[in-house]
Amino acid sequence: MRFDCLEPGTINEAVSLLIQYQGRTKVIAGGTDLLNQIRLKMIKPAYLVDVSYIPGLDHIEYDAEGWLSVGALATIRSLEMSTEIQAHHPVISQAASLMGSMAIRNVGTIGGNLCHASPSAETAPSLIGLGAGVKLVGPDGERTVALEKFFTGPGQTVLQTGELMVEIRVPPMPSYTKGIYLKHTTRGTVNPAIVGVAAIVAMDGKRCMETKLVLGAVAPTPLRVKKAEEILNGEEMTDALIEKVARAASDESSPISDLRASADYRKDMVQVFTRHALNRCREVIK
Repeated sequence: MRFDCLEPGTINEAVSLLIQYQGRTKVIAGGTDLLNQIRLKMIKPAYLVDVSYIPGLDHIEYDAEGWLSVGALATIRSLEMSTEIQAHHPVISQAASLMGSMAIRNVGTIGGNLCHASPSAETAPSLIGLGAGVKLVGPDGERTVALEKFFTGPGQTVLQTGELMVEIRVPPMPSYTKGIYLKHTTRGTVNPAIVGVAAIVAMDGKRCMETKLVLGAVAPTPLRVKKAEEILNGEEMTDALIEKVARAASDESSPISDLRASADYRKDMVQVFTRHALNRCREVIK
């Protein structure tokens, strides 16, 4: 398939190109997902707007209050290897390490992974659990959207015509908060998740003060299982309560059957991996 590649040097220029050629463009950065879609003829863009030439969109920075700012062009590998993220938001680094092969992580970007909006995207569940927001820039200026509300369906987001994701913002992790992301596949971490579970747990002694549980690959979008969270909040994290939460998380999930796994199998694995994730958080907090 033939297409023209456009190389804007600024965000405003990229927005202008998206407006000028609306309906016929796709934004490309690392291209690890997009180029596969083009090869498989799933999409047929006339123009690719290559934002990799825009300077300043690959930063990883912390401000004085502990907020993390990540440019949309930061690679998955840079998130994995950042010593600051490992110190202050280790679950982000840990989740990044489970995405695809080393070659994919070296090229793929955080913005591309999120905007591709795959239900199985490894970066989304932990970021949603941490309360991340995304900054979008378009013809009407800037706006910030909670990542939890960014996804509207498989491959679909709230991005409007001419809008770009330029930054991800993550609040500080409160004291005594731990997080883990677990991914289940049948052929190692190179393959997409059959089930993904992110658990972010804040403890006061043995009592769980706040829990965020976010599932991947078991609903049309990354899914916070709020009913399951409520069971644990304010309670001691016992084996029996963890099992109850895991069953509730499975009940809230709504997976489909496909070539990689049946819906029933995915529901079973949600229960198994939610239990495992909460136990891992409990062990770390001890």
